[in-house]
Amino acid sequence: MVRLIKLLQNGWLQVIILIFISFWCYMAISPSDRKLWLLENILTILLFICLCFTYKKFQFSNSAYALIFVFLCLHTYAAHYTYQGTPIDAWLKTTYHTQRGYFDRFVHFAFGFLGVYPVREVLTRFTVIRGFWSFTAPIAYILSLSAIFEIIEMLVAALAGQIGQEYVGLQGDMFDSEKDMGLAFAGAVITSIILVMMARKKRKKALSSR
Repeated sequence: MVRLIKLLQNGWLQVIILIFISFWCYMAISPSDRKLWLLENILTILLFICLCFTYKKFQFSNSAYALIFVFLCLHTYAAHYTYQGTPIDAWLKTTYHTQRGYFDRFVHFAFGFLGVYPVREVLTRFTVIRGFWSFTAPIAYILSLSAIFEIIEMLVAALAGQIGQEYVGLQGDMFDSEKDMGLAFAGAVITSIILVMMARKKRKKALSSR
């Protein structure tokens, strides 16, 4: 009950939850591959449930929720069409004659770029990490989470047969997993640099106002 009351008091969060649920339901209608869609949405549903049930003890900032929302929307979009067959990839292949789909690469980059801020919030609230390490530790966590996801993909591919192979989405690139992790790492580094610059600017402003 307390969790529900707190949630109702956050109008911004109510809006993005409503938008995401509506978008997810729309993307659940006639996906390109229903079995692959189900596999892609397992972690999405688990994350959404986890955020709801932990809301009583831990609330992210609205900025962090917005970043999580954007990433989940990107993933939901790709899950509907499959990461190899989004309209964006079809356009790239037709216009620039690319050999593979690149939307999956973009989403892996987005995982790092959008994920650092929420991870940093968790670390700074539940640990003693501060200062320099509060900007670098999240990068390591993002890289670790990316590696864990690649391991999960490998296990799914081994257990699910052909549909598992499509879920992994190597698209003929034997170094696909390494490139995905590298992009997540790059996205995390970029966001961390931005956060450092913002923190320095805020500190200088505070000092100049004294």
